[in-house]
Amino acid sequence: MDKVRPIAAPLSLYCCRVEMALKFKGLEYEYIHEDVANKSSMLLELNPVHKKIPVLLHNGVPVNQSLLILEYLDETWKENPLLAKRSMNACLAEGEDKEKAIASAVESLTFIEKLIKGKKFFGGESIGFMDLALGWIPLWTSVMEEVGDMKILDEETFPSLHEWAKSFIRVPLVKSCMPPREEFFNYVQSTARYLRSSIGCEEAIKG
Repeated sequence: MDKVRPIAAPLSLYCCRVEMALKFKGLEYEYIHEDVANKSSMLLELNPVHKKIPVLLHNGVPVNQSLLILEYLDETWKENPLLAKRSMNACLAEGEDKEKAIASAVESLTFIEKLIKGKKFFGGESIGFMDLALGWIPLWTSVMEEVGDMKILDEETFPSLHEWAKSFIRVPLVKSCMPPREEFFNYVQSTARYLRSSIGCEEAIKG
């Protein structure tokens, strides 16, 4: 049986990100509380270079840095992909599978909506780490909705997330780093066509 143990602290947003991912995945885990003011020998042994949390222990193997942990979780437990992949699944699927994939993506957004409610940015009045980590949502979901002929980020359902997206995307530095929407749309559309074609070929072979 997989043994998952995050070494973390509840007041760290980096650690919150990891715990959110664990919950999204529906994984059972043992939370090891780390005192950042008095770092444990376990932390220093598992992350000797940076000596920082979070660290994820999976069957005794450590994974460091929150974003790398998220990638690891997505690669290891593919049955419950995180938001970007959920949106892609909804874009590619049809019929009942499409409805299930949309519901899964909406579930993730519902959790994020609660985090941003009542705030301009996740960190308050200024952009912070969580804003940068989730900053792909506005462009990604907009394009996915158009390519997949669906609605995920509904303004009435997610008013706070919608306001955050508008505020975030208007920041000049953010806007300058985003790819042009038309180019990104063409890229996603061609990728979706390729993946649909691949899925069709696989089903034909199996049939």
